[in-house]
Amino acid sequence: MASVRIREAEEGDCGDILGLIRELAEFEKLSDQVKISEEALRADGFGENPFYHCLVAESLPAHAEPRGQGIGSKIIKKVAEVGLDKGCSHFRLAVLDWNQRAMNLYKALGAQDLTEVEGWHSFCFKGEAMRKLAGK
Repeated sequence: MASVRIREAEEGDCGDILGLIRELAEFEKLSDQVKISEEALRADGFGENPFYHCLVAESLPAHAEPRGQGIGSKIIKKVAEVGLDKGCSHFRLAVLDWNQRAMNLYKALGAQDLTEVEGWHSFCFKGEAMRKLAGK
């Protein structure tokens, strides 16, 4: 297994971050929903008041296939560490109902499936519904 370094993203990572967003969207059969640009990622994550924070996993040395190296587990553990350091009591992950591999990983790491345990469903306002709510 290649060694992996997990670090905070830097502004120069935005092109790679966008590439990963697009790869994930393609994997989840949601490519048509990717609307963000590299410039927006830069502005939203590295401006005066960032909307997001991001961790980057670097495989050392570079490995052609990232799946199966334990990178997902390492990132999730790092998110827990960063969250606790910043005073968070929990964090949530979203996964499509057909992605059993991800669900199995999350459960193996100790996550509760809130749909099973508490009956939570995730909702989203976007586009016209969001404009209508905002009166625009």
